[in-house]
Amino acid sequence: MAKRDYYDILGVSRSASADEIKKAYRKLAIKYHPDKNPGDKEAEEMFKEAAEAYEVLSNPEKKQRYDQFGHAGAGGGYGGGHMNMDDIFSQFGDIFGGGSPFESFFGGGGGQSRGGRRVARGTNLRIKVKLTLDEIAKGVEKKIKVTKQVVCGTCDGTGAKDKSSFHTCNTCGGSGSVRRVTNTILGQMQTTSTCPTCNGEGTQVTNKCNVCHGDGVVRGEETISINIPAGVSEGMQLSMSGKGNAAPRGGVPGDLIILIEEIQHETLQREGNNVVYDLHISFVDAALGASVEVPTIDGKAKIKIEPGTQGGKILRLKGKGLPEVNSYHRGDQLIYVNIWTPKALSRDERVLLEKLQSSPNFRPQPGKNEKSFFERMKEYFE
Repeated sequence: MAKRDYYDILGVSRSASADEIKKAYRKLAIKYHPDKNPGDKEAEEMFKEAAEAYEVLSNPEKKQRYDQFGHAGAGGGYGGGHMNMDDIFSQFGDIFGGGSPFESFFGGGGGQSRGGRRVARGTNLRIKVKLTLDEIAKGVEKKIKVTKQVVCGTCDGTGAKDKSSFHTCNTCGGSGSVRRVTNTILGQMQTTSTCPTCNGEGTQVTNKCNVCHGDGVVRGEETISINIPAGVSEGMQLSMSGKGNAAPRGGVPGDLIILIEEIQHETLQREGNNVVYDLHISFVDAALGASVEVPTIDGKAKIKIEPGTQGGKILRLKGKGLPEVNSYHRGDQLIYVNIWTPKALSRDERVLLEKLQSSPNFRPQPGKNEKSFFERMKEYFE
């Protein structure tokens, strides 16, 4: 099912300010928070949907890409889907500000529920991947060796020297959370927060692993295979869930964020999904017409130069540009014709050109054989 428009989800206009966007999200977060709607799956999905919309619209760069390219530009269609509860709690923990009666809704730090207990979550890892124009056009699989936090092989990520090194937390009794009652303007509200003693794990380690010193993670390397779709652009971010840094003591790993960088092509330039090539021809070929070969993403292509072609004319090869992400649409290749004038002439060449110089056909005739840049652009788009 197609995703709803982020502005519609938050109920704001596209010209809404950052404060208006934040206020709208805060209102929805309170309305659909799981603590106020226990067991209501529809409310939970609305809560996640609102958080996903806010995550994009509250970020100026992501908002700009979303306004221009929709969900594909914001990276919403790749490797993620809806945000999970852990992402929401870890990213928007301060949305209501300190001292708010609702602060525990987003409290507890980065973690996720597992068997009624909060477990630690690894941090996200960000890398840059450089792509050629050919790789962007066709999509590519990249194998990247990443240095990051990995699970300790000695203790299997538990952080303990052996099984007897664990004991139940005395503060929370093994539940990983503590409850409290707060007086608010809405009356008494019972809230739950992560246990400060065991950080939500429910247990404590008395005898730590000698290798990871109780963390459950060590520095290591992993080779990750990344499938990059065709049509990505400079600055676009892709996400791979669970491929970031490992979490302490068997927690949930973070995500791998891939930032796309484009390698400049030798002869072709990119303008959105179109590809641009500057073609230089002699004024003889321009006057008489010619068949020339030009480079494209798919290889060489022959094009016809009509007799009397003027400098600045734009030729188009339909469908020879770049594809859109998650779409069958493909841009065009635009060829800008430039007339090349020789700087050095032989004696015979000069004599020949001097004879032609007096001919009216070899002199510009404004309004007859010349068109302005705006007229040429109008012809192209028509």
